Amino acid sequence: ARKVASGDASDIKVDAKNVKDYLGSQKFYQEVAERTSHVGVVPALAWTSAGGEILFVEATKMPGKKGLILTGQLGDVMKESVKAALSYLQSHQQQYGISNTIFENNDFHIHVPAGATPKDGPSAGITMCTALASVLINKPVTPGLAMTGEITLRGDVLPIGGIKQKALAAYRAGITKVILPRRNFNDLDEVPAEVKAKVEFIPVDRVSEVLWHALGMKIKEDDKSTARKKSLHRSASTGKKVKSPKK
Repeated sequence: ARKVASGDASDIKVDAKNVKDYLGSQKFYQEVAERTSHVGVVPALAWTSAGGEILFVEATKMPGKKGLILTGQLGDVMKESVKAALSYLQSHQQQYGISNTIFENNDFHIHVPAGATPKDGPSAGITMCTALASVLINKPVTPGLAMTGEITLRGDVLPIGGIKQKALAAYRAGITKVILPRRNFNDLDEVPAEVKAKVEFIPVDRVSEVLWHALGMKIKEDDKSTARKKSLHRSASTGKKVKSPKK
């Protein structure tokens, strides 16, 4: 730009061979999606002032009684998301077939690399939950999968922002499947067709859906819910009203 402004050059062509001369050496090296072959590692889609990017959430467990360890310069909102995710899994441990002794006898550590960069926001909630669940069942997530969405204690998945930018980041990183809140699905209208042709977007309402798509975890219904469904089925087949079991 300086050469053109000073009159030293007229037309300048920038290509793959000379781009380094103009922009300098590469300053950031993108982490590849293959990292998800490890248990407890899940790609989150983030939205920054520079656009969308991939963040890898890492979780592990070790014997201890300290509880939850958080590193990676996480902001208050992100820390609260981790706590909500852990509480959700603990409160649904029986439905997921998780032993309570795992929570009683272990510490859980969540880390988000690029530790020099502050991170915050609620959109990594389902990613935090999935990373912890991956550690609990000792199983890596589905290859080529990334996700974004806020979590609640009840297991709802809430909408977030920056869908277009996050979709573009997933596409650039070679991600083939993206889990996102169902209430964000209309935002995909802004995503280029070439991206939607290469990336499958999976809409979800509940954390149980996230864990099913990411880890194959199936939530078990409690006895009351099962009994109610059976009674409703009998009612539909006989045409008679059947009272639901007392709570």
